[in-house]
Amino acid sequence: MLISTIKLQTLSVKLYHILPLVSHFTHKPSNHDTINPTSTLIKSPNWEQNKHLRSLISHMSPESACKVISLHSNNIQLCVKFFKLSTVTEALRLINFLDDMRDYGFGISYPCYSTLLMCLSKLKLGLTAFSVYKRMVKDGFVLGLIDYTTLVNALCKSGFVRAAEMFVSRVVQLGYDVDVHIATSLVLGYCTIGDLIHACQVFDEMSERDGCGVNEVTFTVLIHGLCEAGRLIEAFELKEQMAVDGCRPSTRTYTVLIKGICDMGLTDKAMCLLDEMVKNGCDPNAHTFTILIDGLCREGKIDEANGMFRKMMKDGLTPSSVTFNALINGYCKQGRVVSGFELLAMMEKRNSRPNIRTYNELMEGLCRIEGKLDQANGLLGLMMKKVISPDEVTFTALINGYCKNGKIENAVMFLDTTVGSKNLTLTGPHMFNSLIDAFSKDNKFGLANAMIGKMLKCCVTPSVVTYTILIDGFCQTGNINRSLEVFELMKRCNCAPNVYTFTALVNGFCQCGSLEEAVELFKTMCNLGVSPNVITYTILIRAYVKSGDLEHAFEILNDMVKNKCQPNFETLSALLEGLIISKSVTDSSFTVFKEMGSTHVVEFLEKAEKYGVGVSDIYSFLIMGLYKVGRILEGDELVQEMVKDGYFPDIYVCSHILEYLCKQGKYDDCVVWMKLMFDHGLMPSFGLYCCLVHDFQKEGKIHELQDLMSDYLSKSGVEDRDGVSTYMDFLVNCDEHDECFELLKVVEKLSNQDRPAI
Repeated sequence: MLISTIKLQTLSVKLYHILPLVSHFTHKPSNHDTINPTSTLIKSPNWEQNKHLRSLISHMSPESACKVISLHSNNIQLCVKFFKLSTVTEALRLINFLDDMRDYGFGISYPCYSTLLMCLSKLKLGLTAFSVYKRMVKDGFVLGLIDYTTLVNALCKSGFVRAAEMFVSRVVQLGYDVDVHIATSLVLGYCTIGDLIHACQVFDEMSERDGCGVNEVTFTVLIHGLCEAGRLIEAFELKEQMAVDGCRPSTRTYTVLIKGICDMGLTDKAMCLLDEMVKNGCDPNAHTFTILIDGLCREGKIDEANGMFRKMMKDGLTPSSVTFNALINGYCKQGRVVSGFELLAMMEKRNSRPNIRTYNELMEGLCRIEGKLDQANGLLGLMMKKVISPDEVTFTALINGYCKNGKIENAVMFLDTTVGSKNLTLTGPHMFNSLIDAFSKDNKFGLANAMIGKMLKCCVTPSVVTYTILIDGFCQTGNINRSLEVFELMKRCNCAPNVYTFTALVNGFCQCGSLEEAVELFKTMCNLGVSPNVITYTILIRAYVKSGDLEHAFEILNDMVKNKCQPNFETLSALLEGLIISKSVTDSSFTVFKEMGSTHVVEFLEKAEKYGVGVSDIYSFLIMGLYKVGRILEGDELVQEMVKDGYFPDIYVCSHILEYLCKQGKYDDCVVWMKLMFDHGLMPSFGLYCCLVHDFQKEGKIHELQDLMSDYLSKSGVEDRDGVSTYMDFLVNCDEHDECFELLKVVEKLSNQDRPAI
């Protein structure tokens, strides 16, 4: 489980129970004099290395440590770090106390030693466990199988597999069998250090006829190791092998696989696996739902993530701060910051304390899609009030917001104030990059260089982003030579260029008409193992089209598809322009659709398909273009051809078509398209649907609107229609002048019902 999901109550309980021997042997009255200094020191930069603080912690009782944690309960990350340090300190203190006892002729019993080993294994303190083992031997105790099993597990969790192997040999020498628990620990240890060859070897030996056998934990440990290494196919094959070996995948097994799939950006497959999981009687837990919600949000599928969130709560599972943060991040990235704040209110209502990441997500949302700097500053004040210290991410978001809104002077002042603060630790040049970018775009390279000087003065090294910003800035002004100078400088500074660096330079060469140099740089990029992205390919395609070399342009398309880089609208537009108007390239991507004839459509379909583009993608591109320029009848004809061939436009294309039809007042066509979408299992986002409702309402299309609402709710599978109907009734009946006020009332009502914005 992610470390930030550990509840603060659990931290306090563990301090009392994870080392019960401490209070038994070394209990002292709570030293309240250490609480306030410790509480102050752990807020300073690099506090873990502070010798004075370590001294304070070494004299602190568990009760005092719990008090420190409660004082910082709004910062879970900080509490977890302090908990780890204080717990390890307590363990070491206990071991030192045992040495003192031995000097005075006292010893402890075997059960106490054995319990201590188990506690250290849970804390992943392998070396400390080994130290305890040596004391046990020195005191004359003969260790049992359970002790060796615990010791092997502790060492493997910490990655000390070779040391663990030594104790496995000792187990065999003593006449014990290597059981499934010891062998599984070895598999875990090898996976921990990334040695999957030996992990699989141990697993295979366990599975042999004369082996100790494998259980569900063994399978899950190895599956997790394979997923971490990106070897998903083998991980799934291993899951199928579980049934053959008589093991049943557990909730953890499925959760590990779901995370692996989501990390690859394959949430559709993850949802299928969730269905299989439930069908096989494994109930997803809060961690499973959190992984899915995070994956869906990263892919921009916020409505699906919201549905998963509602399902999670309906099943009686409690969302953690990680769950809320993932959903808030998803909303903010789509510009739906109001919904993000609604979730913040829900967090506080449910006693799931917002942390620094929660506020940073909201801060970025206000500063990036919304540009609401006054509200962002208000949020900063709220953080201070709640004793949540802003970090580098917070300040970077604000500086970036100022730059995006043209308030560069404010950004510079804010940076100077922030950098001057002794409490802020800079991990990179993120804050400076925003200003360097703003100065470069404004052709003020002198000020950009001055900002780099400030960066170096703060002992911060320029990153690949810093160099790329400068390279792109010089390219945009046509100064390709200065761009190349920066490019060489970054290589001399051992800062490897990435895809964006190369793309900026390729674009610079193309803008200067140096196509050959651009192609050579493109080849260099590929030879260095840097994969071009859709923008890189499109820049080259457009350059070839502009030079009249359409054949080479389509060859680049072919390479693009072979390398599994999906062409976008701009890519295909460039090729269509080249096909229709030869060397004359217009400024607008949509002008070409006004001049396109049926023969062009046929030729483009044949040529694009020949060079590897999917038929569905070609149809979608052409249909969307025709609708955009008002050639609706021809677009409809192409849709019919597409359906005849077994395809249908995707949700992205359908959404654009609906938006266009509404703007043109073609509401009957809208209804037809909506019904077509429903029939093909496509649902427009709720945001788009609300826009359609507004447009229908303004035109007095109430009956059509009610039918559309009914269809939408039915096809969406909404169970609780009352809350949604309230929102829809508002959309139909609201007074436009009071819209914002009424919307806030509705949002508040939904929030009180513990339902996030739909």
